[in-house]
Amino acid sequence: MKVIVTDEVAREGLALLEDDPRVEMDVRLGLKKEELLSVIGNYDAIITRSGTTVDSDLLDAAKRLKIVARAGVGIDNVDVPSASAKGVIVVNAPFGNTNSAAEHAMALLLSFCRNVPKANSSLKSGEWKRAPFTGYELKGKKAGVIGLGKVGGRVATRLKAFECDVFACDPYIGEKRASDLGVKLVSHDEIFRTCDIITLHTPLNEETRDMIGARELALMKDGVILINAARGGIINEPALLDGLKSGKVLGAAVDVFSEEPPKGDVVREIIAHERVVVTPHLGANTFEAQVNVAVDVSREIINYLDEQPIENAVNIPRFDLALMDQMRPFLNLMSTLSDFVIQLAEPQLNKVRFSYTGAIAGFDCTPLTVCGLAALLNRHVTQDVNMVNAQLVAQNMGIVVEEVKSTDTEGFSSMVTMTVEGPEKKRTISGTLFEGIPRIVKLRDYQVDFKPEEHMLLLTYNDRPGMIGKIGTILGRHDINIAAMHLGRREKRGEAMVILSMDSAVQPHVLEEICEATEATFIRPLYMGIKCTRGCGCGA
Repeated sequence: MKVIVTDEVAREGLALLEDDPRVEMDVRLGLKKEELLSVIGNYDAIITRSGTTVDSDLLDAAKRLKIVARAGVGIDNVDVPSASAKGVIVVNAPFGNTNSAAEHAMALLLSFCRNVPKANSSLKSGEWKRAPFTGYELKGKKAGVIGLGKVGGRVATRLKAFECDVFACDPYIGEKRASDLGVKLVSHDEIFRTCDIITLHTPLNEETRDMIGARELALMKDGVILINAARGGIINEPALLDGLKSGKVLGAAVDVFSEEPPKGDVVREIIAHERVVVTPHLGANTFEAQVNVAVDVSREIINYLDEQPIENAVNIPRFDLALMDQMRPFLNLMSTLSDFVIQLAEPQLNKVRFSYTGAIAGFDCTPLTVCGLAALLNRHVTQDVNMVNAQLVAQNMGIVVEEVKSTDTEGFSSMVTMTVEGPEKKRTISGTLFEGIPRIVKLRDYQVDFKPEEHMLLLTYNDRPGMIGKIGTILGRHDINIAAMHLGRREKRGEAMVILSMDSAVQPHVLEEICEATEATFIRPLYMGIKCTRGCGCGA
């Protein structure tokens, strides 16, 4: 795999890639856009920070690109929809700078409360003044943390260490998380009405953009202190400036802005305001964090090469990491079922249904569904399909994708069923895990039980004496050894289905001979040796 590094990334963090003989890494900093476009077609992965814009032009030129690795939390400079349409995985490093960001938020708060920037500047200019720099203690203050994720949780812990009464708001966090941190979970409006200090730790998206505006500021206590070391745009900057001018906001400490570097008059006025402490987006700028994020994205590239689950992909549905070991065998099962049934289906697919029954239905099965869909489509279309673009490819092909869940066991603790429908026929397959190994337990309405092997043969015929003998005789005459045989039927002398596992493939002329001898109503050789390229970590 060829990897290009286009921004300053800690060399210590890239050691994983440098030590891997499968990786050829080029560090090429400061490339102009035209230069990057001219060379990107030679690379399978790109590692960037904020200095490189991965837009549609770059993605169009990157014919071999499989991974965009952003060594940091934000992905503002990556066109994720375009990458997804091309099946390119986008990964970031959301946890590598967690501690750095939390400590910087506290540094900003303490710097404001104790007038550190002003006092430092005054003393260095030759003055010795103390009275103008009288500050505020954190002890006893009510502090509100909006966003109780990795960074917000650490900030809450540190605020408690300073003996603040800590309140938190996060619609995606349960009561247990708040209880474990020793904070009280409340609504946004309660934080606005009651807290002396409010610190923000959410991503920037449509839900959080301008989350703090004129209405929210009006609800706040007079003399509130605002901290934003998360993302520019969460606080509406004109509203913040009005709050500072009116005195509603005692002061603010800000590391991030809606435009970086700042250009507009409002942002520049906020930066220049005497009651605002500012830094130029330094939340992740520690030596330790730079190494951590580089290690994290390097590890994701190694995971891709090793066909292991990619933990921090932003455009792949993924399991809770705590469940990954438990769910990985089901990814393998889903891949196996998909590779089997697509060889029986019609060329045109109209609808695919994924059904989960038993214990598996109690989990988020979206990654399984997408993995299965990718496996189906990879057998069906010429373009590369993986967990990134499977749903989009299906949508563009007009394929309806459904997911159904039921806690009914149907005789197995967990079972996965796939149904693929074409214009004329429908194929159904069900499977489960026995000691972690995929087994197929149902085909159409036939109850079966077998472990898929590399070379298989499936046929149906009218059941009558001597059919199995004829099949065995023909295969033996052509030196094809039968490793296992599985038979299913509904009734005596009715339609029978036989599935054979063999040591080698069955040639077309042998198939014709078997079909003629048995008067088979359906016959199909199956090959289960496809290597997984879906980025799902199923191990198939």
